[in-house]
Amino acid sequence: MIQLNTGFHFDDLPLGTRFRSRARTVTEADLVSFINLSWLHEELFTDTSDRTHMAIPGRVVPGALVYAFAEGLITPSMQGTGLAFLHAEIDIAAPTFVGDTIHVECEVIEQRTTSKPGRGLVRTRNVVHNQHGKAVLSYTPLRMMRMRDGGKD
Repeated sequence: MIQLNTGFHFDDLPLGTRFRSRARTVTEADLVSFINLSWLHEELFTDTSDRTHMAIPGRVVPGALVYAFAEGLITPSMQGTGLAFLHAEIDIAAPTFVGDTIHVECEVIEQRTTSKPGRGLVRTRNVVHNQHGKAVLSYTPLRMMRMRDGGKD
């Protein structure tokens, strides 16, 4: 029987595999909730006065929020098959604003088995794009993934 809502297994992700997430619009409520949960009460994120004279005009959101949303957007790709998040490097390329709609494009850049059966390591290059196609954030997570059938032939 086919299990619905199951992510990719290690075996499904050879080098060069590419996939794209669904999109999500960042709202004012998202920003306020994230600031309050994370205690990022930085004026850059909380000052709603006229920002046209500022270096970054508009209602900018923290890169940490963009990263968190990116992880949420790609969660279906590892639902029930992801075992551990091991490492990542994150680069923020451009600001993201309230009202921007983001999606994530992923490419498998590393894949190897582990010494323990039934699991493997997969590193992807994840690039978050806004509605204009501009890359705003990228990161390279290394995850431990479950193998199909426990890695048995």
